[in-house]
Amino acid sequence: MVEVTINGVSHATSAAAPAAHAEGQQHPIKLYLVVWGWLFVLSACSYFVDYFGVHGYLRWSLILLFMVAKAGLIVAVFMHMAWERLALSYAILLPPLVLLVFVAIMVFESDYTLLTRIVFFKSGA
Repeated sequence: MVEVTINGVSHATSAAAPAAHAEGQQHPIKLYLVVWGWLFVLSACSYFVDYFGVHGYLRWSLILLFMVAKAGLIVAVFMHMAWERLALSYAILLPPLVLLVFVAIMVFESDYTLLTRIVFFKSGA
Protein backbone atom coordinates (compact mmCIF):
# COMPACT_ATOMS: atom_id res chain seq x y z
CA MET A 1 0.00 0.00 0.00
CA VAL A 2 1.10 3.51 -0.80
CA GLU A 3 -0.13 6.53 1.14
CA VAL A 4 -0.90 9.57 -1.06
CA THR A 5 -1.88 12.98 0.27
CA ILE A 6 -4.06 15.13 -1.99
CA ASN A 7 -5.19 18.57 -0.75
CA GLY A 8 -4.45 17.60 2.81
CA VAL A 9 -6.51 14.38 2.62
CA SER A 10 -4.66 11.10 2.96
CA HIS A 11 -5.57 8.26 0.54
CA ALA A 12 -4.31 4.68 0.59
CA THR A 13 -3.71 3.14 -2.83
CA SER A 14 -2.02 0.03 -4.10
CA ALA A 15 1.29 0.23 -5.94
CA ALA A 16 -0.32 -1.15 -9.14
CA ALA A 17 -2.95 1.61 -9.31
CA PRO A 18 -0.92 4.12 -11.37
CA ALA A 19 -0.42 1.51 -14.13
CA ALA A 20 -4.18 1.00 -14.33
CA HIS A 21 -4.73 4.67 -15.13
CA ALA A 22 -2.54 4.77 -18.24
CA GLU A 23 -4.09 6.73 -21.09
CA GLY A 24 -4.86 4.22 -23.86
CA GLN A 25 -2.52 1.79 -25.54
CA GLN A 26 0.39 3.02 -27.62
CA HIS A 27 1.44 0.94 -30.60
CA PRO A 28 5.09 0.86 -31.61
CA ILE A 29 6.11 3.22 -34.41
CA LYS A 30 7.65 0.25 -36.22
CA LEU A 31 4.14 -1.12 -36.87
CA TYR A 32 3.08 2.07 -38.61
CA LEU A 33 6.29 2.27 -40.63
CA VAL A 34 5.86 -1.32 -41.82
CA VAL A 35 2.25 -0.63 -42.82
CA TRP A 36 3.26 2.55 -44.66
CA GLY A 37 5.94 0.53 -46.45
CA TRP A 38 3.40 -2.10 -47.52
CA LEU A 39 1.00 0.61 -48.69
CA PHE A 40 3.80 2.10 -50.79
CA VAL A 41 4.67 -1.31 -52.28
CA LEU A 42 1.02 -2.09 -53.09
CA SER A 43 0.54 1.34 -54.66
CA ALA A 44 3.67 0.82 -56.75
CA CYS A 45 2.36 -2.58 -57.89
CA SER A 46 -0.93 -0.98 -58.87
CA TYR A 47 0.97 1.67 -60.82
CA PHE A 48 3.10 -0.97 -62.58
CA VAL A 49 -0.03 -2.75 -63.77
CA ASP A 50 -0.78 0.34 -65.86
CA TYR A 51 2.86 1.02 -66.70
CA PHE A 52 3.42 -2.45 -68.20
CA GLY A 53 0.17 -2.24 -70.17
CA VAL A 54 -1.71 -5.18 -68.66
CA HIS A 55 -5.19 -5.30 -70.19
CA GLY A 56 -8.49 -7.08 -69.76
CA TYR A 57 -9.69 -9.03 -66.76
CA LEU A 58 -6.16 -9.53 -65.45
CA ARG A 59 -5.68 -5.74 -65.18
CA TRP A 60 -8.92 -5.18 -63.28
CA SER A 61 -8.35 -8.21 -61.08
CA LEU A 62 -4.88 -7.00 -60.08
CA ILE A 63 -6.02 -3.42 -59.48
CA LEU A 64 -8.94 -4.61 -57.33
CA LEU A 65 -6.69 -7.03 -55.43
CA PHE A 66 -4.19 -4.27 -54.61
CA MET A 67 -7.03 -1.89 -53.70
CA VAL A 68 -8.63 -4.37 -51.30
CA ALA A 69 -5.26 -5.18 -49.73
CA LYS A 70 -4.54 -1.48 -49.13
CA ALA A 71 -8.02 -0.88 -47.74
CA GLY A 72 -7.63 -3.88 -45.44
CA LEU A 73 -4.34 -2.58 -44.07
CA ILE A 74 -5.76 0.88 -43.51
CA VAL A 75 -8.87 -0.44 -41.76
CA ALA A 76 -6.94 -2.96 -39.65
CA VAL A 77 -4.13 -0.71 -38.43
CA PHE A 78 -5.02 2.97 -38.82
CA MET A 79 -8.67 2.53 -37.87
CA HIS A 80 -7.62 0.08 -35.10
CA MET A 81 -9.99 -2.67 -36.26
CA ALA A 82 -7.34 -5.32 -35.60
CA TRP A 83 -7.72 -4.62 -31.88
CA GLU A 84 -11.48 -4.05 -31.70
CA ARG A 85 -14.11 -6.40 -30.38
CA LEU A 86 -15.43 -9.02 -32.75
CA ALA A 87 -18.96 -7.55 -32.75
CA LEU A 88 -17.67 -4.16 -33.96
CA SER A 89 -15.58 -5.85 -36.62
CA TYR A 90 -18.63 -7.74 -37.86
CA ALA A 91 -20.66 -4.51 -37.89
CA ILE A 92 -18.13 -2.85 -40.20
CA LEU A 93 -16.87 -5.77 -42.32
CA LEU A 94 -19.99 -7.90 -42.78
CA PRO A 95 -22.16 -5.44 -44.80
CA PRO A 96 -19.61 -5.09 -47.64
CA LEU A 97 -19.26 -8.87 -47.80
CA VAL A 98 -23.03 -9.29 -48.03
CA LEU A 99 -23.07 -6.63 -50.75
CA LEU A 100 -20.47 -8.61 -52.71
CA VAL A 101 -22.67 -11.70 -52.46
CA PHE A 102 -25.61 -9.73 -53.87
CA VAL A 103 -23.42 -8.43 -56.71
CA ALA A 104 -22.38 -12.01 -57.51
CA ILE A 105 -26.05 -13.04 -57.59
CA MET A 106 -26.81 -10.16 -59.98
CA VAL A 107 -23.94 -11.17 -62.25
CA PHE A 108 -25.26 -14.74 -62.37
CA GLU A 109 -28.78 -13.47 -63.06
CA SER A 110 -27.58 -11.22 -65.88
CA ASP A 111 -25.95 -14.19 -67.62
CA TYR A 112 -29.19 -16.14 -67.28
CA THR A 113 -31.17 -13.27 -68.79
CA LEU A 114 -28.74 -12.97 -71.72
CA LEU A 115 -28.96 -16.72 -72.35
CA THR A 116 -32.76 -16.53 -72.30
CA ARG A 117 -32.75 -13.72 -74.90
CA ILE A 118 -30.43 -15.67 -77.17
CA VAL A 119 -32.42 -18.91 -76.93
CA PHE A 120 -35.96 -17.55 -77.18
CA PHE A 121 -35.63 -14.29 -79.10
CA LYS A 122 -32.56 -15.00 -81.26
CA SER A 123 -30.90 -11.70 -80.29
CA GLY A 124 -27.69 -11.18 -78.37
CA ALA A 125 -28.23 -7.72 -76.98
